[in-house]
Amino acid sequence: MASLINEPNGRRRIQFRGLDGKRCSVRLGKIPKKDAEAILRKIERLISARIAGTALDNETANWLAYTSVELRSKLEAFNLVESQAQAKEPTVETVLSFAKRYVAQKGDMKPASRYLLNQSVEQMTLFLRSIGSEGMPLDKFTRGHAEEFRLWLKSLGLGENTVRRRCGRASQFFRGAILYRLISDNPFMGIKVAVGANESRQFFITQEMAGKVLEACHCAEWRLLFALARYGALRTPSEPLLLKWEHINWEESTMLVTSPKTEHHEGKGARVVPIFRELRPYLDEAWNLSIIDRSEFVIQRYRDAGVNLRSQLQRIIIRAGLAPWPRLWQNLRASRETELAAIYPIQDVTRWCGNTQAIAMRHYLQQTEESFQRAVQCGAQSGAIAGQSGPKWSMDSEQTGIDNSMDSGGLDDFPVYRSGQYRTRTCDLYRVKVAR
Repeated sequence: MASLINEPNGRRRIQFRGLDGKRCSVRLGKIPKKDAEAILRKIERLISARIAGTALDNETANWLAYTSVELRSKLEAFNLVESQAQAKEPTVETVLSFAKRYVAQKGDMKPASRYLLNQSVEQMTLFLRSIGSEGMPLDKFTRGHAEEFRLWLKSLGLGENTVRRRCGRASQFFRGAILYRLISDNPFMGIKVAVGANESRQFFITQEMAGKVLEACHCAEWRLLFALARYGALRTPSEPLLLKWEHINWEESTMLVTSPKTEHHEGKGARVVPIFRELRPYLDEAWNLSIIDRSEFVIQRYRDAGVNLRSQLQRIIIRAGLAPWPRLWQNLRASRETELAAIYPIQDVTRWCGNTQAIAMRHYLQQTEESFQRAVQCGAQSGAIAGQSGPKWSMDSEQTGIDNSMDSGGLDDFPVYRSGQYRTRTCDLYRVKVAR
């Protein structure tokens, strides 16, 4: 590919065909033959890399970095290396360039998650543009900028939880940058991103209200969709749209619910949910109507991603003569979980609903008017009994299994309330005794 030519007086030159096919010569002057042969091998590698369009090997790249300015200028003249005068400036990673690259490389991301992250990129773009720093380098974004971003979101009229979610997604970009060692600290560290309970948006949908909405639904599939949320506590629309007829176990009255939201947690991709008696009629109705054309999925008509189920539900609620409540679908699920928690052990309820006890207590379980009135009535009845029976009540050892005569501070000093199914537990009495 290249040849070494020895000239008179000890001068040497390397001859080769350039990228344009013409004969080229690099004059080396008076240097030892061994050094000239080493340069020849490097020039051959430069030619090969240029022809193949590949990067230089480390050895050649290091040699080129420390070669003389005179020799490098000769190599630049034959287009074997890039001219230092025309070399590109090192690429500076900006906040926006990294955020876009971060989203693009998440190939396994669900469409909804990708949409939300792209939304965060757009909001970060608008924020940086508003402060005149659209090209801000990634490592120049500080905690102060993060706080400014939070206040900017608040100025848009967004709620506290929405602001926290969007700050959380922005924080996700910087956590990714830390993994690539582009920055050392996350500027959103210390900014509140955890979503808290918002009692102002909680609303309990009674079964009477649910009945009115079901009557206003115009077809069996809409009635089932609503019932799956209100009486099955399914996340809507994701979980009902993945429900198949083969997931329904009619004999055992259970259904297998696939959950896209929790599938990334080990063993949380699906759960078995009882078919409660309030839900069963609407499943039966949909099953009987699908005998002629029984499709794979239980819900067929509303599978298009462009269908806005929230807007349709809002119209149905208004048609039922009710005012639309906050978080239309979420509060249906929360209402059902609240009902179930009043009847069954909480660990069973959360397993059926696909969340944890902590999440249920923070975001789902609600105080109901029925429970409040029952507690008030219980207190009134207990007070009436206390007034009739005097200041002291007693329990014999056959009822409690405790020997009341074992000391002068026995349990017979404490009242026992017997009002229907409500009565003071002996463990509660013992706590009072110990406290005394």
